Amino acid sequence: MVIKILLLIVFFAVMIGVGVYSRKNATDVNGFLLGGRSVGPWLTAFAYGTSYFSAVVFIGYAGQFGWKFGLSSTWIGLGNAFIGSLLAWVLMGRRTRVMTHHLDAKTMPDFFGKRYDSNALRITAAAIAFIFLIPYTASLYKGLSTLFGLAFNIPYVWCVIGMAVLTAVYVILGGYMATAINDFIQGIIMLGGIIAVIAAVLSGQGGFLSAIKKLADISPDPAVAAAPLKDMHGMFASFFGPDPLSLLGVIILTSLGTWGLPQMVGKFYSIKSEKAVKTGTVVSTIFAVIISGGCYFLGGFGRLFDNPAIHAANGKMLYDSIVPQMLTTLPDILIGVVVVLVLSASMSTLSSLVLTSSSTLTLDMLKLTCMKKADEKKTVLVMRIFIVFFIALSVIIALNPPTFIAQLMGYSWGALAGSFLAPFLYGLFSKKVTKASVWVNFIWGVGITVAFIILPRVGVKVPPSLNPINVGAIAMVGGLIIVPLVSLFTPKMDKARMDEVFACYDEKVQVEKKMYLKEED
Repeated sequence: MVIKILLLIVFFAVMIGVGVYSRKNATDVNGFLLGGRSVGPWLTAFAYGTSYFSAVVFIGYAGQFGWKFGLSSTWIGLGNAFIGSLLAWVLMGRRTRVMTHHLDAKTMPDFFGKRYDSNALRITAAAIAFIFLIPYTASLYKGLSTLFGLAFNIPYVWCVIGMAVLTAVYVILGGYMATAINDFIQGIIMLGGIIAVIAAVLSGQGGFLSAIKKLADISPDPAVAAAPLKDMHGMFASFFGPDPLSLLGVIILTSLGTWGLPQMVGKFYSIKSEKAVKTGTVVSTIFAVIISGGCYFLGGFGRLFDNPAIHAANGKMLYDSIVPQMLTTLPDILIGVVVVLVLSASMSTLSSLVLTSSSTLTLDMLKLTCMKKADEKKTVLVMRIFIVFFIALSVIIALNPPTFIAQLMGYSWGALAGSFLAPFLYGLFSKKVTKASVWVNFIWGVGITVAFIILPRVGVKVPPSLNPINVGAIAMVGGLIIVPLVSLFTPKMDKARMDEVFACYDEKVQVEKKMYLKEED
């Protein structure tokens, strides 16, 4: 117990110390929100990765999907690494950095407003972000209660409040730079922690091969397995698992979704150079392979730890209890490491979300209406106040969750990415995307999400396959079709304006010969 408490004390001291150290970089809006657009590749890559993978992934998703799909859930982690990280950085990293710098766009709604020349789009995007980031923020506290109860016997309420206060202190003090530095430290903890935990859990099952053999001996319930499959034996240790189609839906939502999340794309705004994007791409991908791949790989062995503790009295599965149950056999020192790992994952994502929420509300709504004449100092002050507000609101929701909050948290990722992904991605590459197509996509992304939240509550039967995961995937994929389709039949943007927006890509730059060889005349 002494070692575990010391680990937490050191962790808390380092986080606050980084916040104090970073204060000098947080004196104006650019410094507070974007680190002066001079953040290095390693810090940016770790900030991207730690914002991506929170306690929701380690405790909730890894347990739930590992239980449903077995070892094939590892594909989710690999999808996160190669689609959610590698492909996102390759396609969006450089262009996002260049165009947002050219437009002086500081947030995703700010990008929509300037790229499509519409303050109405900017305010609407800010409202969507505000509404759906809050439940997502509240969900981060989920999973901490079981782990802290296991390690320290601390009530859930104090875990939530302690995490919220600590995050508020360092984000308010140092802004994005403090968040990025702490994300790097927290990322190192996550890397070491997940490797140690996987090794310990497999060792407790007699090693990797022994664990695989035990898993292969478990057959899934035919009612939840894919219909075409006749022989269910060994499915949890198979390549694609018992339900490949549902597995694909999870991969699409959790991998493609990051392309349209404001707190994720915002990392590309702040990276210091295009050269840094290349390094960041490699680092971010390796980080995701280890963390996300490791989490889902670990969760794939969840059925080996089946016991009454992970079932409710009515027999319903308690998915959030699966991974904590796997950890009960670990030595105390490793449990302490896991607690710090999950705390790190949660705080890094929480800091990113509240910074995104406060900046969006301040810059994209208030600054356009009642704060038009506010100077840099006052604007930063208001953002700091809203950080406190958003953290307090997320704590209130986490401590007193309404009955619908679980579903709303599941849909929030799909609503945000379904609304933002397509118009943002296409907006980086094509002058032909129209303002009307963005409006239609906003309506589509929010509309389909809200519809599937409301329909079951008014007595409409919804097929089980249309769960929050699959609805989110439909919202994103549908948007990728809707935006170019609507753009074909709606008024085009002003040509002179589009030429000005895309002029940033025509700027001549000098490169070394090893990067480019001029063709001989």
